[in-house]
Amino acid sequence: MTKAEIIAEIANKTGIEKVDVQETVEAFFKVVKNSMVSGENVYVRGFGSFVVKKRAEKTARNISKNTAIIIPEHFVPSFKPAKVFVDKVKTGNKVTANA
Repeated sequence: MTKAEIIAEIANKTGIEKVDVQETVEAFFKVVKNSMVSGENVYVRGFGSFVVKKRAEKTARNISKNTAIIIPEHFVPSFKPAKVFVDKVKTGNKVTANA
């Protein structure tokens, strides 16, 4: 499902204009991004958590040049779904792998 499809579905279910829904969705994503950039985690009860994870400095190998490179410590965005969300997905419609 794309962002445009999400906006269309919300507009259909709520009766709110697509333009207003789009502004709201964009504002939500902007708030989440800005919060995570500043190091804050975002918790949405019943949905999940957008968290900033710290990756430690590590030594990696460039196998084509056979050299070692050091990757400095850095932060990465991560999403951890809520238990309720995970349970709903597990018990939801089953899609077969062969379909």
